[in-house]
Amino acid sequence: MIEYFIDFTIVAILVIGITAVMGVLTNGIGEKFFGRKKGTESFDKSANMQAGWKSVGGKNK
Repeated sequence: MIEYFIDFTIVAILVIGITAVMGVLTNGIGEKFFGRKKGTESFDKSANMQAGWKSVGGKNK
């Protein structure tokens, strides 16, 4: 019975791991080939909106 749980755990870890890796690879490929320049558009708009904001929280170094 212990062997069953060990096998089940190994298969579960492999399935979850392979699924996670495939998701990251697919996302990277999609952004690389189909993302064009729009990948930084959202970041740029956010940075422009936050320009001049006063920094709050955290430690000043």
